[in-house]
Amino acid sequence: MARFTFADIQHAASVIDAVFLNTPQFECETLGSMLGCRISLKVETLNLIRSFKGRGADLLTYNSKDKSIMCASAGNFGQAMAWSCRKRGIHLTVYASVHANTFKVARMRELGANVILSGEDFDAAKAAARTAATQKGIRFVEDSLDVDTVVGAGTIGLELFRSNYADCILVPLGNGALVNGIAMAASNSRSSAKIIAIQSAGAPAMIESWRSGTIISHDRITTIADGIGVRLPVAEAVEEMKELVHDGMLVKEETIIKAMQLLRLHAGIIVEPSAAVGLAALLENRELFAGKSVVLILTGSNLTEQQLQQWF
Repeated sequence: MARFTFADIQHAASVIDAVFLNTPQFECETLGSMLGCRISLKVETLNLIRSFKGRGADLLTYNSKDKSIMCASAGNFGQAMAWSCRKRGIHLTVYASVHANTFKVARMRELGANVILSGEDFDAAKAAARTAATQKGIRFVEDSLDVDTVVGAGTIGLELFRSNYADCILVPLGNGALVNGIAMAASNSRSSAKIIAIQSAGAPAMIESWRSGTIISHDRITTIADGIGVRLPVAEAVEEMKELVHDGMLVKEETIIKAMQLLRLHAGIIVEPSAAVGLAALLENRELFAGKSVVLILTGSNLTEQQLQQWF
């Protein structure tokens, strides 16, 4: 049973800061011609934090009465929380991995967050943040577990289904907030679109857990898609996926890079690896999507200078 309703998403759209809402969506004809299907892009990178995470973070802080909050982030959620907490005068501490994207870390600090680097990956940083929050008596916010993050992400679905017919929506899958929010909007918008969750094969824990019906974790992950690099699934999100998500796919690292390059070439949009996994799934499964109308959610574009030089 989902922890939220379609009405919650509708209400969220009325209170989330307008800077994150009504993002561009358009058909990319040349990319569609290349791949033999109709491809529409939902672009979530054209805001001050360059990702969709502002929707959920802004809803969460709007509903919060806390003076201090702690969270963990690979970078985009932390930026979103930092921006929204600064706006509302909430003190924020973000835990990030010692290997976190340096551009994202710098931006979190510029936006006013106290950033602590701890742990070898995102899930280790999250464990450290949760422990610190308990010890200090501060609220710990967890992306996807705190339902406001799911509801906020669901407003993307409201915008998609307002005017866009689709057979399939390919959604990057991290901790599950984005895919479950969009899927709830789809199920209540008279849309027959299949919601397909996409992860890197190097970080497959959420899809493996969803497929198996039991939580599967990993000791380590290997992926350039840091924004969806999850070792330890959020059990509540996996349960919601069972109800809302139709399919899941894993993609290769080299295909993710190719997808990033194609989006730049055909749409003039530079995205980070996590945002390109939908197109990567299409590239690896062309026959499944032939002749269909496909929506890709471009979730973020926070890259270091070194990554830009390396991949583009």
